[in-house]
Amino acid sequence: MRVFLSELFFELKKNKGSMIGVVIIILSVLVALLAPVLAPHDPTHINAEFLKLPPSFAEGGNALFPLGTDDLGRDLLSRLIYGSQVSLSVGFAVVVLSLITGTFLGVVAGYFGGWVDKTIMRLTDLIMSLPSILFAIVIVAVLGPGISNAIIAVSIVAVPNFVRIIRAQVMVEKNRQYVHAAKLFGASHMRIMFVEILPNCMAPLIVQASLGFSDGILNCAALGFLGLGAQAPMSEWGTMLSDARSYIESSPWMVTLPGLCILVIVLSFNLLGDGLRDALDPRLKKQN
Repeated sequence: MRVFLSELFFELKKNKGSMIGVVIIILSVLVALLAPVLAPHDPTHINAEFLKLPPSFAEGGNALFPLGTDDLGRDLLSRLIYGSQVSLSVGFAVVVLSLITGTFLGVVAGYFGGWVDKTIMRLTDLIMSLPSILFAIVIVAVLGPGISNAIIAVSIVAVPNFVRIIRAQVMVEKNRQYVHAAKLFGASHMRIMFVEILPNCMAPLIVQASLGFSDGILNCAALGFLGLGAQAPMSEWGTMLSDARSYIESSPWMVTLPGLCILVIVLSFNLLGDGLRDALDPRLKKQN
């Protein structure tokens, strides 16, 4: 594992875009972990005398609030910092849930084939035939608004991507000699699937997980914008955008700042995903 990680990092260093993404992600994680230390104010504290203040460097700003305040007088910098905790936690939860579920279903479908494969893949095709955000909205509407239900909805929408990727890999790997040898030694189906085959299918899963991280953050932010995700007074970037849309002309910083945060973190994970794809794909290595 140590050798694999060192080789992976060596390949990633060749891609400047992926390294920029890695640096931004690391900084974002540090900001999220150190939010209680870095945030100058309580993100939920209302300052009635400082409503919709512009950033401190703009005319009418106040040094106490470096990035200004929202319509309730809450410090935007503090809310953005705490919002990184929510967004990164949401992205991690979505990836873990969809990765575990999708990997299990994909391995089972690819290994057994037949009616098992057809059943799983038809369900997968059904989910993929629907627009992802609309399907997530339907699920949240049934379960009820909230950050936990939003995570469940976005995870369900993301599962088919993992199923299709791992199924294709398993269908190739199950015909390898080492699988036949494991069968001759009397290994169980569970051992062959998850001990022998799955470790050889990790490369595309790693890439999809990094891309799924950005999709999870973006989709949960979209649900928050629609009022179906994180609920007030939780500091979440999509919810902050929703609260500020009425003031897009009079107080544009209230919309711009959380929008930039979503843009930067999603772009960073996409850059990392592209770098991982280039590093883990043998065909791309030969081209380089």
